[in-house]
Amino acid sequence: MFKRLLHGPLNRFEREFDYDMSYGREILDADLGAFLKFGLLTPFVEHRRDVPAEAYYAAKLLGTMSEDCGPCTQLVVKMAERDGVSAEVLRAVLARKPDSLPVDAQLGYRFAEASLAHSAAADELREAVTHRWGRRGLVSLSFALVAARIFPTLKYALGHGKTCVRVSVGGQAQPVQKPSA
Repeated sequence: MFKRLLHGPLNRFEREFDYDMSYGREILDADLGAFLKFGLLTPFVEHRRDVPAEAYYAAKLLGTMSEDCGPCTQLVVKMAERDGVSAEVLRAVLARKPDSLPVDAQLGYRFAEASLAHSAAADELREAVTHRWGRRGLVSLSFALVAARIFPTLKYALGHGKTCVRVSVGGQAQPVQKPSA
């Protein structure tokens, strides 16, 4: 009975974001305790303080793209749109064109890019992030990167991952640029 009640929030999330939550149902049906722990991730993955939406979503979207899950990438785009991030910013991130981003989004993008690559450039960018938005801003961007990796990894592990080819931004199809080798 309790499990049936928990299907309600999954159904609402699916409708709100047009996003397949069958992997969530699989977790719920297999192990209620695991599903409840899974649900505890929500406050973590939604945490954003002292960072503008453009910077936050540039980092989160780049992190999600690095995991190559199309439905997850589409979900982050929809969430960013709902938070007021412009289609132009989202298209530039998807095309991996950081030079065409506004200053805040560009810093979020470059910080994410360097952090994901474990590049020494992350040190300088971390300082720039901290200078611009403080330690809480740095934590927010760091959480965005970690959160961006949790769900695609989980979905692929459970057999629900789908490669990322194109997503819709502002109602128009947008190809997703793969990282250069």
